[in-house]
Amino acid sequence: MERVEKYRELVKQVLEEYASYKFSSGEIEVMPVFDLERDHYQVVSAGWKDERRIYGCSVHIDIKDSKIWIQHDGTEMGFADEFVRLGVAKDDIVLAYHSPFMRQFDGFAVS
Repeated sequence: MERVEKYRELVKQVLEEYASYKFSSGEIEVMPVFDLERDHYQVVSAGWKDERRIYGCSVHIDIKDSKIWIQHDGTEMGFADEFVRLGVAKDDIVLAYHSPFMRQFDGFAVS
């Protein structure tokens, strides 16, 4: 359980830092959204750029089975590599956006 608590703190820390970056133009709010009871973590952007509505989830991470499951990573930075840099073992990171078959080739946990 200690490992899961550590992962919760790391996920919150990394997503809060990412959400602190602002868009260079437009009035777009970047919000970390955390469901602490169910271990779901997201970053959502909402607002306007000129006359165009901007809305979307750029990152979705879950913690399940004592592992970090990256459900969606729409960023250039790559959250899996960031977690490895922070000391998380690759065996504890699942790239859930890869098919179960392809996960055996990505260098991270299969499930």
